[in-house]
Amino acid sequence: MKLNLGCGNRKLDGYLNVDNSPHCEPDLLLDLERLPWPFETASAQEILLIHVLEHLGQTPATYLGIIKELYRVSAPGAVVRITVPHPRHDDFVTDPTHVRPITVAGLEMFSKVKNREWQAKGWATTPLALMLDVDFEIVSANAQPEEPWLGRLRRREITSQDLSFAARSYWNVIRATDIVLRAVK
Repeated sequence: MKLNLGCGNRKLDGYLNVDNSPHCEPDLLLDLERLPWPFETASAQEILLIHVLEHLGQTPATYLGIIKELYRVSAPGAVVRITVPHPRHDDFVTDPTHVRPITVAGLEMFSKVKNREWQAKGWATTPLALMLDVDFEIVSANAQPEEPWLGRLRRREITSQDLSFAARSYWNVIRATDIVLRAVK
């Protein structure tokens, strides 16, 4: 099974298109914050959350429950593809339905390897993967630079290190981030 969670009007062939809005006419009408989801354990080979996760889990308990459900329904080795607006971009802050910033570092907290590494180093990072018994590895994370930064990078006026520094220092440098996770089971 392949899930397109929070599909909106972007329905995809070969996926179960899920949304909470009847206006979108999804294959399955479902509020993703109501847990558990009606999917079998370890049944999804691929899960898409394209501009969705930032809309879910305003409270920590709800967000962590969603992460647990993502893990539960993921088959061993399942791929979870996430696209989110960058938290320092106007696209994130201007939408009143965005309830939480999603970052690569925040998603690393759901990796048991990372949790154990941080514990061995004595870091004070919350070992969420160990606490929740979930395990996602980050396969890739790619920024979508905004203009004029993208053009400057392509013309080699700046380096990728310059872009990274700008993204940490200024607003509206990165529009969105694409993150791919793999369920480790």
